[in-house]
Amino acid sequence: MSRLTVWNADTNDQVLVTEDPARIAAELKAIGVRFEQWPRADIPADADADAILAAYRPHLDAFLAATGAGTADVIKLTPDHPQKDAMRAKFLSEHTHTEDEVRFFHSGTGNFVLHMDGPGGARVFDAHCGPGDLISVPANSRHWFDAGENPDFAVVRVFTDTSGWTPHYTGTDMATRFPAATA
Repeated sequence: MSRLTVWNADTNDQVLVTEDPARIAAELKAIGVRFEQWPRADIPADADADAILAAYRPHLDAFLAATGAGTADVIKLTPDHPQKDAMRAKFLSEHTHTEDEVRFFHSGTGNFVLHMDGPGGARVFDAHCGPGDLISVPANSRHWFDAGENPDFAVVRVFTDTSGWTPHYTGTDMATRFPAATA
């Protein structure tokens, strides 16, 4: 289930919680983040990467054509993965990327948490994404990602140049000031 929680970044006051996909998309669009839902393919959650890519090929091809992105792959992370803690820790601190970070969730969940300035002041947007959700975090946006202590997901990653995924840490404590994912 998709959910968006928004906080005032200075006071940590919660200003919005919604599970309405249209409202989530509108709120995120206002800060330049693309959010949409694709019909979930009728394949198992644990399908292999080739099956996942093939199942979503019509949506991926349209997305790639519309955005100019180059290609897509699949990443999976399960609670029994020997590097899960290190992989989680890598993205728990606030950082940016030089390329848009685009993820489509075939299975599982994860939280993209964005620290954005806007007309209402600094806000923190926690986009809890689940199966069928696509999110595109614009390049150079301050954010962090958390799939919880026991991550279990299969996501399609869309990119032009994988070097754009290198995290550039901001050095702030923002990510520690807001709730961690419970997924």
